[in-house]
Amino acid sequence: MHTISPVVDAYRTCELLTVGRDGTPVAWPTVSLRRPDGTVLISTSIGLPQKAFNVRRDPRVALLFSDPTGSGLEAPDQVLVQGTATCPDEIVTEPGPWSDLWLRIRERQPSSGYHRLPGVRGLMDWYYMRLLITVTPGTVTTLPAWQGPALPAPPVAAGDRTPFASAARRLPGFRSAVLCAYDDTGRPTMRRVRPSADAGSFTVDAGTGVRPGRASLLFHSHDDNLAALRAFVVSGDLTPDGHRWRLTPTRYVSTADRMGPVAMTRTIRRLRATAARYLDRRGLDRPSVPWNAYAALERTGR
Repeated sequence: MHTISPVVDAYRTCELLTVGRDGTPVAWPTVSLRRPDGTVLISTSIGLPQKAFNVRRDPRVALLFSDPTGSGLEAPDQVLVQGTATCPDEIVTEPGPWSDLWLRIRERQPSSGYHRLPGVRGLMDWYYMRLLITVTPGTVTTLPAWQGPALPAPPVAAGDRTPFASAARRLPGFRSAVLCAYDDTGRPTMRRVRPSADAGSFTVDAGTGVRPGRASLLFHSHDDNLAALRAFVVSGDLTPDGHRWRLTPTRYVSTADRMGPVAMTRTIRRLRATAARYLDRRGLDRPSVPWNAYAALERTGR
């Protein structure tokens, strides 16, 4: 198992790639914790279980530490981790098994303290029903820091609702994207790229070591407190185009955007329903959350 550079501890988030049912490598931003044994701990709620489902079906994963926003570091190296992951089908509600990671999330994302608000706890209990993902590194690669200007706004017809058009309209404000693909050995990999949008597809300079096939592009951004979140993904087929690569999107997925009260209410209802389905399919009662344990942990930091 290769050793991960301590520089990753300063990154507020990393991109976690898992492999979907159809073989598409897809990443979403997450908070991680590097452990003394060399593994990396990540957690997700049963309201957002897709990463866990993917890992249980295909353990190949990758992590990319590439966005230094809020890290306090000036142009740090990027770190790519390729390895495998496990995620037991065990719901954790006590803070103990993930206390260090939870404290990191609370410190880096102050808005996550739902346990502090008795009137909100009942709606947000699904957030504290956690699935723990452990990543074991296989290969660790250091890459140069990413820097670049904001992406331009490509021309898109007003009535165009294709996956390409939906994504292209949102390019302004982002400086780059994360390409999720397979390398020459068949392992999932990631690299930060600057997409160009034209003729219904995105072209990128992905360099060598990438193979044609299913792929995706993740666009995401956040502020120093992991707020003002924006994120979306386009997935499709990656093909060579001269010295560049072309991704023709067949799917567009948007999430983690700033929402008004109505959209937020709908989102919470959807996540609660997903959590309920997770429990129902396993014949489990809805577990209670030990709120006092989280409050005590926050007070003591232990």
